[in-house]
Order: sequence, then structure tokens, then C-alpha cells
Amino acid sequence: MEYFSTEQIGRVFVLRLDQGDMLLESIKELIAKEGIKDAVVISAIGTLDMCVLHMVTTTGYPPEEHFERWDNEPLELVSVDGIIADGEPHLHAVVSDSEKAYAGHLENGCRILYLGEIVIGELESMDLKRIYNDKHILKLISQREQ
Repeated sequence: MEYFSTEQIGRVFVLRLDQGDMLLESIKELIAKEGIKDAVVISAIGTLDMCVLHMVTTTGYPPEEHFERWDNEPLELVSVDGIIADGEPHLHAVVSDSEKAYAGHLENGCRILYLGEIVIGELESMDLKRIYNDKHILKLISQREQ
């Protein structure tokens, strides 16, 4: 285990998405426009009518992967959580239909049905980055001097 900490919390962004806006693409646009380097997604709720979630389906290596897709189907966006490191978001989402909930890695192609509300908190002086380990698995590190 390894952990990183900071006492410097930066800006907090509340992002409102309207009908037809794209969820992950809008988050990436905000990151680029505001120069967000390191941050955490604190909260995200709303509704979707298109969604793509990426899931692993095996415990072996390399993992087998599955992309669950919904097109023109009403979904509740229950949450989005994750870390933005070096300007790159790694986010997971929970969505539900009228029968059950689904969770996975958030992909491009998720479209807001009625509304979306996302809160992002900036983390200053973390200097986070993701690198690949010897098994080609992404690993979160801090580049600042310890």
C-alpha cells in the first residue's frame, strides 16, 4: 500500500449538464478549459439516455473485458467517482434502470437525458500520475518529493 496526502484543497467546480450534453466529454472539456491537473470527483447525479460502461469479466490476466451499452434507454445516474491525475480522469459510474443497477468504468458516449450535476474538487501539490507496472496495469503515483 502507498498513499499520498495534501492539506491544500483548491477550487471546487459544480458542473451543470443539460439535455443532450455528453458526460465524460464535458468533464474532459472542463479539465482542459480550467487547467485542472489533479482532482477528485466528489459527486455526480442525473439521468442518461445513452451510456457505455466498461467492465472486466474475468480474474485472470490479461482480463477479459466487456462494454455494456444502452442507447435511447432511460437510466438514473446514481454516482460517478474517481480521480483526475495529471489531467486524465479515471472514473467509474453507477447507473440504474427500473430493475437493477450497473457499475463500471465510465466511457465516452454517455448522454444526459434531463440533467446532470457533477462536483469536482481540485487537489493542489499532489503531482499525481498513472504509470504502467511490469504487468501493464496502471498504477497511481505521486511525483512530488516525499
